[in-house]
Amino acid sequence: MTENSEVVQSSSGIMTVPQRSFILGLIAVAGVLVYLLGPVLTPFLISMVLAYLGDPLADRLERLGLRRTSAVCVVFLGVILVFVLTLLILVPGAVKQIRYAIELLPVLGHWLQTVFVPWLAQFVDISPDMFNLKELSTQLSGEWQQASNLLEHLTDAIGGSTKAMGAFLANLFLVPVVTFYLLRDWDRLTANVVHLIPRNLAPTVLTLAKECDEVLAAFLKGQLMVMLLLGITYGVGLWIVGLQFALLVGLVAGLASIVPYMGFIVGIGVALVMAVFQFDSWLPIAGVVLVFTIGQALEGMVFTPLLVGDKIGLHPVAVIFAIMAGGQLFGFTGILLALPVAAVIMVLLVHLHGNYKGSHLYHASDES
Repeated sequence: MTENSEVVQSSSGIMTVPQRSFILGLIAVAGVLVYLLGPVLTPFLISMVLAYLGDPLADRLERLGLRRTSAVCVVFLGVILVFVLTLLILVPGAVKQIRYAIELLPVLGHWLQTVFVPWLAQFVDISPDMFNLKELSTQLSGEWQQASNLLEHLTDAIGGSTKAMGAFLANLFLVPVVTFYLLRDWDRLTANVVHLIPRNLAPTVLTLAKECDEVLAAFLKGQLMVMLLLGITYGVGLWIVGLQFALLVGLVAGLASIVPYMGFIVGIGVALVMAVFQFDSWLPIAGVVLVFTIGQALEGMVFTPLLVGDKIGLHPVAVIFAIMAGGQLFGFTGILLALPVAAVIMVLLVHLHGNYKGSHLYHASDES
């Protein structure tokens, strides 16, 4: 078989030369379109993610006897109800705690300057007057107040701009509508995509697609539930301890848990600083440590095994790099595409690694 052969073992699933050229061109065109049409694609990508997450539940309701449209309506109304209730419960409390934290910035700066820095100076060779933290925190508080006023003016400006308000309302309307139709026709759309795959590549592509779906399901569906449960665990636990910013810390720790162990590190760091500043005894501080220890134990022994399982997930470093790279290349649209693309790349790399280990490049002898 020569190197210039047009068909290279097509029956075994290896692409022909025209197929390779076509797929590379398709990937290039898709990349250019994503770059140019990012703001327009954002609501559609959000809808695709929501439809992907809701499809298994709709399929389960179908198996129970509901028609597809009825099953989608049940899922859709349930998601909207949960979303609205979450906003009504979390947003007022979070805004209240953020405002309270801003008001405490000058007091925190004074405590750091008069208590923490002198204590640190006993162990580190620094001057207690090296950092004027009180003045810095006061300035930050003023900046936050200006930012708050700026946001109010910006909101008024957006409200007065017909074009901006129209775009915002259009996106707000598009996401649920597109999500509904995508979720209703998800199985038919995926079947149509399968029929477009070249027949000699279909078995290999479907195998890779199944593995990509397992990775995404393990990470997106499972990890999102782990994030939610960890946020609730941390928030309720810190509330029981008596931490003033329990809700805020729980939200931050839950969101940071998209990267394994990051929620624990960020959450316990912020909570300990707040606890040291708030409490006069070591018992509540020990309670904060206990809350995060229990949360970490639940994540490792209950949440992750139950919700994520033993499927291959994305490595934490891969998650961080994918999100940062996607945001740098394509903005918010790139962030939405980062994890699915990273899952596909990871599955392809696993197969490439296996093929390399079985190739003559790896097993070649030292003979010339």
